[in-house]
Amino acid sequence: METNTRLTDWTLRAATPADVEAIVELRAVVMRPDLERLGRFDEHRVRQRFRDAFVERHMAIIMAEGHHFAGCVALRPAADGHWLEHFFIAPELQGLGLGSAVLRSLLARTDADGELVRLNVLQGSAAQRLYERHGFTVETEDPVDVFMVRGPRR
Repeated sequence: METNTRLTDWTLRAATPADVEAIVELRAVVMRPDLERLGRFDEHRVRQRFRDAFVERHMAIIMAEGHHFAGCVALRPAADGHWLEHFFIAPELQGLGLGSAVLRSLLARTDADGELVRLNVLQGSAAQRLYERHGFTVETEDPVDVFMVRGPRR
């Protein structure tokens, strides 16, 4: 694939329990560099933590080119808006506009409902720049996590 190719053929489908292991492995691959940099990578924990917390109700699977498991994302309702969680794109599909396209789609929904969105990223993660480009700002941070928020746009 050319580096300037944009991936525009994608859909979201509801996650099922059968998706757990694919998500677990993607999460481990995507998070590993940041967790290692922070001295927090544990081969077992990175997988088990997701398995223990998996709730399919708000999780969507990102399908690219009609059938390829490209990633996942969850938009979980909260008392004051939504939490964007578990947003992982397969490494070979990063940088092709897929993450931005999915994020724009989800934010269009929350904007239409007039709701804010919160998320957290690991300190130093390249994903923070993606979120900043889409209007998220830092709300608080600690040595490991950066908590971000985005109010609704009209």
